[in-house]
Amino acid sequence: MASVRFESAQGRWVIAAAALGSGVAFLDGSVVNTALPSIQRDFGASLAGQQWVVTGYLLTLGSLLVVGGSLGDLFGRRRVFVLGLVGFAVTSLLCGLAPNLGVLIAARFAQGVSAAALVPGSLAMLSAVFHPDDRSRAIGAWSGLSTVSTAIGPFLGGWLIDTVSWRWVFLINPFLIVGAVWMAQRYVPETRGEPTGDSGKRIDVPGAVALSVGLAGVVYALIEGPPSRWSAASLVAGLVGVVALTGFVVIEGRSSAPMVPLSLFRSKRFAGANAATFTIWGALGAVFFLLTIHLQNDLGYSALEAGAATLPVTSLMMLFAARSGALAQRIGPRLQMIIGPLVVASGFAMMTRISPGSSFLATVLPAVLLFGLGLVITVAPLTATVLAAVNDQHVGVGSAINNAVARVASLLAIAVLPALAGIASAGSGSVGDGFARAMWICAAATVVGSAICALTITNSNP
Repeated sequence: MASVRFESAQGRWVIAAAALGSGVAFLDGSVVNTALPSIQRDFGASLAGQQWVVTGYLLTLGSLLVVGGSLGDLFGRRRVFVLGLVGFAVTSLLCGLAPNLGVLIAARFAQGVSAAALVPGSLAMLSAVFHPDDRSRAIGAWSGLSTVSTAIGPFLGGWLIDTVSWRWVFLINPFLIVGAVWMAQRYVPETRGEPTGDSGKRIDVPGAVALSVGLAGVVYALIEGPPSRWSAASLVAGLVGVVALTGFVVIEGRSSAPMVPLSLFRSKRFAGANAATFTIWGALGAVFFLLTIHLQNDLGYSALEAGAATLPVTSLMMLFAARSGALAQRIGPRLQMIIGPLVVASGFAMMTRISPGSSFLATVLPAVLLFGLGLVITVAPLTATVLAAVNDQHVGVGSAINNAVARVASLLAIAVLPALAGIASAGSGSVGDGFARAMWICAAATVVGSAICALTITNSNP
């Protein structure tokens, strides 16, 4: 089945379907950041409420991504991908029509469940249908297009917010999803992993429950703990979360059909690439969350202007992501995975200079350009390295694990970083000096990611 070539018409349609589908999910992960000040004004949301609008989505997405990947491997990657798209369209409507903050947060939780079905399937479809010689190029193109959707989200959201309403950042999704479903059904061949033994058609329900409860408990404690001065409820939630996450590791080690096969982490490259993903994508999630709030609340940007500030990232990814993937295929991923995070860290360090009165051309633009260049260097090689470290049987799970690591890192960073950086009222007041402190923390995290790559990534797959 892995015979589709990158240059073929079918290959282009497969990439388009995968990128549009995952791009809608990534879009909602970033576009909401731009809408937070407007949501805060409409619903009177506190900082914790705004955090839950973002982390509620990331929580269910991160918790269930591996389940989604497993379902695709077992029952058909295209089938699960399309079902996820349909569910995402329905839950997007619920978000756009929400009458209050509580309903919006609940709908965001449901939206994350649907995204967990479609996101791993998008990448697994590419790995399963493209010829091995073209996979890195296909993944590079997918990375570029998908990351573009993440970066363009604040701009598109800003325009919708300023011209219509924040609700349209959700209501636009069904229109995009119709196109993705049509392309997938028409051009993407169905693939699945071959079941092995008696466990071939089993889903790891205990593992999924333990991971979901664990993440929910920890995230609740991190978000609600600081403003409540660590109330009994937040401490109990945190303890339950830690116990559940510990139980998750035990369950996976003993299960005959684990959601996360721990054997995958015996690969030094797979373990290292995921550890680097955790540090780098945690920093990215925090930066996207705080930057648009800082630009609007402290520098007086409109929602559209704040969103447009990230357009250079979009342009760089569109122009060079596929070429970065092709370069990594020729020379190996190690050099790019070491240098890329350092360039990202330099961009974050430059963002510490963004403060009231800062010039866009002299301060914001150089930082965003450097950040975008680092992403170009890093994203495609990192993704390709993760997939190259697993066999075809586990490509869906491998993709899902890496996506889950990225989303969990983002939700944990968004939950903990405001308190760690001394930001008490983002979205309803000035972020202040806390923004600079947060950027230094994010820069340090990406430097750690570079160091992990230097220690674990080679140009061969042991």
